[in-house]
Amino acid sequence: MTFLEQKHLALLDEAQRRGQTGIGNMRLCFEVLALASGIDRACALRLAPHHLSEGKFVLLFLLRDRPEGLAPHELAERAGVTRATITGLVDGLERDGFLARHDVKGDRRKVSVRLTAKGQAMALDLFNEHSRWIASLFAGLDRHECETLGVLLRRVWRNVDMPAKDSATMAAGDAR
Repeated sequence: MTFLEQKHLALLDEAQRRGQTGIGNMRLCFEVLALASGIDRACALRLAPHHLSEGKFVLLFLLRDRPEGLAPHELAERAGVTRATITGLVDGLERDGFLARHDVKGDRRKVSVRLTAKGQAMALDLFNEHSRWIASLFAGLDRHECETLGVLLRRVWRNVDMPAKDSATMAAGDAR
């Protein structure tokens, strides 16, 4: 029941036509990519009725237990996005009534971003619902299978990082 994108099917066909090895590994890579894309799409569909993107959702749960709020630059750092991105996300959430900007006493240049009552309610309900949905994605796997999958994914991650390290090592060797 794997739904590979047309571009990946074309690459697999071409690799097979050329007699390349590792086609099974290529297919696995494309299956992982397809799964990640499918999860992203499903996540977007689940958040859309609430007028939220994944980025906006992240801000809601980052602010949920912070009645004093956070400065925009702190939100950007914790969410792993740029300050420019935070400005757009905060603007949208403020427009929809989920949060508000508040001046910081003693410094007119600083603002604190805080959830409104509407934002607090949404953050709590949606966080619990979203957490259950994410956990359910692996409901068909037992504990041992989940642990094995985690180990295997971490091994693949090491291979993802390896080419960058190899390139850096080669570049350092070329500089000598």
